[in-house]
Amino acid sequence: MKTYKAIYLNLVYLLLYLPIAIVVTFSFNTSPKSLLWHGFSTKWYQILFHDNAIFSVTLHSLTISTIAATMAAILGTIAAINLFRYRFYGKKLIHGLLFILVIAPDIILAIALLTLYNVLHFPLGFWSLLLAHITLCLPFVAITVYSRVVTLDKDIFVAARDLGANDFVIFKRIVIPLLLPAIIAGWLLSFTLSLDDVIISYFVSGPGYEILPLKIYSMVRMGVKPEVNALCTIMLVATLFIVLIAQYLLKQNHEKNNSAAVN
Repeated sequence: MKTYKAIYLNLVYLLLYLPIAIVVTFSFNTSPKSLLWHGFSTKWYQILFHDNAIFSVTLHSLTISTIAATMAAILGTIAAINLFRYRFYGKKLIHGLLFILVIAPDIILAIALLTLYNVLHFPLGFWSLLLAHITLCLPFVAITVYSRVVTLDKDIFVAARDLGANDFVIFKRIVIPLLLPAIIAGWLLSFTLSLDDVIISYFVSGPGYEILPLKIYSMVRMGVKPEVNALCTIMLVATLFIVLIAQYLLKQNHEKNNSAAVN
């Protein structure tokens, strides 16, 4: 039985990571078009680093993703806390709408946002993309943080109030440290969702502000170029670096909370 489980797990991991390994491998292939290995070379990375157009759209994507993830993390955290602590009319409806936005196809949100922008005569460009990506990421953060906040003991807030803490102190000294792992997870999820979004970005982006996913999409229409493989490899390394930093911060926060609890 253990042998079958090991084989199954290996097949799953092979299916998940083999395409990524192929992309990384062929980013170092000398040949520009052949699917056969013709030798090791880093010239595609050199070409990529000297491509001003790629650098520009990469900077656009990083700007949009960082701002959208940060705004979604702030708004989603506030929404999750309010859904947990307060009772108000329409609470169940709002909670259900968050899940609907998560499972709804991106094409629906893209058309809805484009229609809204047309009705409001809102110009397509940086701000239309940013608002669309915040809308895309917000429910993911809210649900991620809410799944953590419901595990908190409400007596903590009562005890804090008995000790004289106001809402701001409770939020800063108690709620945020306890929810920090979920907030960071929501931010990372939002960042990756925003960074690789194609469908919504295609509908709401203007001609004057191009981002990386749409640039890659236009580059691979006539076949995958080695520069695209190199670019994807760099994005993979950058993503792993961000995850490692997040894991380090979460570990530091966990050790800090444990030491505070002991003291």
